[in-house]
Amino acid sequence: MKEKKSVKFNLQQQQHQNGHLSPFKFAKLLDPEASWDKDQLGDVLHWIRQVVALVCGLLWGAIPLTGGIWIVVFLVLSSGIIYGYYAMILKIDEEDFGGHGALLQEGLFVSVMLFLLAWILVYSLAHF
Repeated sequence: MKEKKSVKFNLQQQQHQNGHLSPFKFAKLLDPEASWDKDQLGDVLHWIRQVVALVCGLLWGAIPLTGGIWIVVFLVLSSGIIYGYYAMILKIDEEDFGGHGALLQEGLFVSVMLFLLAWILVYSLAHF
């Protein structure tokens, strides 16, 4: 049993040294004790923001909501979720990753475009 663990550990180390990342574990997403590098955390924040953008865009278009205030509501909601995730769930030191600005900006502009695309398409297809 001990031999199997050491073989698995050595294999993971070799994969990481060869440039291949070890498989991502979803349990790490909610573990405040997990160690994060800048790229991994950036990817996670980016994809959380994309999911929020898609859900909000589909919801806004289906309800149907109109007006620029809803873009501001999306931005506040999206940034609040991202801030809550890295500050309250992961409890990371934001200065190690470039500060609040860098973390809150991760994936922001792409998510705004996805949000607008989903909102406009659903609104146009469902209500016209």
